[in-house]
Amino acid sequence: MLPEDAKTRCKEALDKVMEQSQVDDHFHLTNPDDRPMPYSNEVFKEAALQWLIKTDQPIAAFEHPSFLNMINIASRATHSVKILSQHQMCDE
Repeated sequence: MLPEDAKTRCKEALDKVMEQSQVDDHFHLTNPDDRPMPYSNEVFKEAALQWLIKTDQPIAAFEHPSFLNMINIASRATHSVKILSQHQMCDE
C-alpha cells in the first residue's frame, strides 16, 4: 500500500468511529393520552366515585369488608392490576 493511501484509509476509519451514532430508529413517539395516569389519592378517589355512580352502588359499598380487602390487595401490586371481564374469567 502506498503511504498516502494508508493515511487516507486510517483517517476515514477514525472519522467513521468518531461519528455520532443515531438512535432515532429505536424510539417512537407516544400519545400522552395513551399513558396511564400516575397514581394519586385524588385520582383514585375520582375513579372510585365514578365507579360508584356508573354502577349504581350504594355509598356503603366503599366501607364493605370485601371492597376494602380488594383495594388492600391491589395496593400491594408491584407492576399492575389486570381486571378481567366475566367473559375472560370464564375462558380461563
